[in-house]
Amino acid sequence: MPSGRPDEQKFDPNQLILLEEPEAKKAEAPVPETPPETGAGKSPSKPRSKPSRPRIPEHLPVDEEVIDPDEVKACPQNWRYIGEEVTERLDYRPARFSKQRQIRRKFVAVDAPFSPPIIAPSPPCLQERCLATPNLIAQVVVSKYIDHLPLYRQEQMYRSRHGVEIARQTLCRWVELAAWWFKPIYQEMVRLQNSRAYLQIDETPIRYLQPGEGKCGQGYFWVTSVPGGDAIYHWHPGRGAKHLNQILDQSFSGSLQCDAYKAYTSFQKQRAGPIQLAGCWAHVRRRFYEALELAPTIAGWILRQIGQLYLIERRLREECAGPALRAAVRQSESAPIVRRVKKALMVLKPRYLPQNKMGKAINYALNNWTDLEVFLFNGMIEIDNNLVENAIRPTKLGAKNWLFIGSEGSGKTAAILFTLIESAKRHGLEPSGYLSELLHRLPKAKSIEIARLTPEAMAKGKAKAAA
Repeated sequence: MPSGRPDEQKFDPNQLILLEEPEAKKAEAPVPETPPETGAGKSPSKPRSKPSRPRIPEHLPVDEEVIDPDEVKACPQNWRYIGEEVTERLDYRPARFSKQRQIRRKFVAVDAPFSPPIIAPSPPCLQERCLATPNLIAQVVVSKYIDHLPLYRQEQMYRSRHGVEIARQTLCRWVELAAWWFKPIYQEMVRLQNSRAYLQIDETPIRYLQPGEGKCGQGYFWVTSVPGGDAIYHWHPGRGAKHLNQILDQSFSGSLQCDAYKAYTSFQKQRAGPIQLAGCWAHVRRRFYEALELAPTIAGWILRQIGQLYLIERRLREECAGPALRAAVRQSESAPIVRRVKKALMVLKPRYLPQNKMGKAINYALNNWTDLEVFLFNGMIEIDNNLVENAIRPTKLGAKNWLFIGSEGSGKTAAILFTLIESAKRHGLEPSGYLSELLHRLPKAKSIEIARLTPEAMAKGKAKAAA
């Protein structure tokens, strides 16, 4: 009888022979549509029933219409009210434009009619002689960066649906004006994030127009994120390690979770301060899923082991486990699975050519194994980089509509606006209302108030006021 816990039993390479199939059967093996995440031999669990939600959300304002019979309207004194029947429907009224007229009246003293008149000073505004109110500018920004409507489409909608002519160049200036006012808040968010000991990071290409050349160049949005915190976008025209030195200042030290892109390794070597790279198990799982067709049994077994790691992480999230508990559970439950997978990959590596999908998946995992084990020892670190990848998605959805972001300088504008919008959503703020409130408050705000206007600070303030 083997001694010790089942998880600590030695891995026998000959066990992998049991997973192999004859070549004739391999072609007939069904390929699952999604990577298996349940353990081997376990029947799939029944989906949890979601609590029923009201057909009409409770937070919506109510417009009441009371309908009385004609007989009652004719002689109300002859009738006694005994009850009512209520019918509720969901209504929608499209957005409308209105004219905001600001009148500052002039006065002169009665006893000194020839003295200079007095008038109230003009309230602080975003820009002198600007046609738009903060609400309208916020709407233009939200339509472009959340609803992914290019400015030329907004121009057409305003003209055809509302009879309001607003040139696309004017809309563009309003977007730039909003980003100019938001820049101090963006810089404060970047400063706070650089003081963290753990960040996730990823980058994605985005095209921009090169004026005078008639073609598009390729820049990059680098996104840094804190789980449960802000998602900050950084615009740079390239993808090299030198741009990381501009994104993460010299004060940053700690763990940086990323994919296996070589720029991160170069950045780690250039920095004098201690920076530890953490790997992403989602990237490993993705590559073995791509190899399922080539080796369904072997790849499926590895995917089931990785699925066990994710089941442990799901349980820890449901239990709201803190970093200390997460590290302890990972050491006792996840670490044996990780060791078992590594031993299997070492045995499997000579069996596959480096050029095929299975060989690439094995080499990717083994080449980054040190980084992939980091999450086992640090409870703050996530098992994968999916949170920051989710923050990148809005940029790709938008690019399908507006194709490119304008000139190179427009990248910084877009980075500021994406940062405030996505961070507001993470903290439970409604983006349109948040941006509108900022545009109302910023013209009269002082520098010391900027820290109280970040999405995180605003969300905490609203939660405290509601308590």
